[in-house]
Amino acid sequence: MPDPVIQNAKPQPAWSARHVYGMAVVSLAVGLLAGYLFRGSESQKPSSSPPAEAASVQGTAGAGPAHPMPTMDQMKQMADTMAAPLVEKLKQDPNNSKLLLQLAALYNKTHQFQDAAGYYQRALKADPKNVEARNQMASCLYYTGDVDGALGQLQQSLKDDPNNVNALFNLGMVRWKGKNDSAGAIAAWQQLLKKNPTLDRKPIVEKMIAEARTQATAAN
Repeated sequence: MPDPVIQNAKPQPAWSARHVYGMAVVSLAVGLLAGYLFRGSESQKPSSSPPAEAASVQGTAGAGPAHPMPTMDQMKQMADTMAAPLVEKLKQDPNNSKLLLQLAALYNKTHQFQDAAGYYQRALKADPKNVEARNQMASCLYYTGDVDGALGQLQQSLKDDPNNVNALFNLGMVRWKGKNDSAGAIAAWQQLLKKNPTLDRKPIVEKMIAEARTQATAAN
């Protein structure tokens, strides 16, 4: 699901159509690699955004010639360019959680996850009960390879909001994919369904529970 902060950010002139297209491809690649992991966490429900992104990229590809995907260094440069005005504002108000979250979201969307995690951490110092920011930080930590850190953040989210949809959903994903803990994943997803019986993504969660059970059985 698109981040409203990023939607409202005005791209700098250096952002060409090639860059925008490339970023869409990168977003698609990361989304597909992780399945539904961490998508749409600001909407309070697991999102099916990877398929939607696929449709968007396909439509772009059909409208004109293919463009090369930017490197991660180029993505970093683009993110830094967009972040510069916000960083200047932050110097005058270093604990402004709104600015910190804008910066975190910007780096998150451009897949600069280490930078994003740093800004989420600072935002959480200013606003420690912001569960959705903590969920986003968990996603960034996971993508940097810090599985234990991601689990810790999600567990803190659930202390603050025991029935949080995204924290429960992502906790299951991290346990399953990051720790190979099928039983732990199933427990998190069962709790998710128990506390949210009308969840619109219920069939997806039920399918993942079945897959995790099959995997656990095969391992034994």
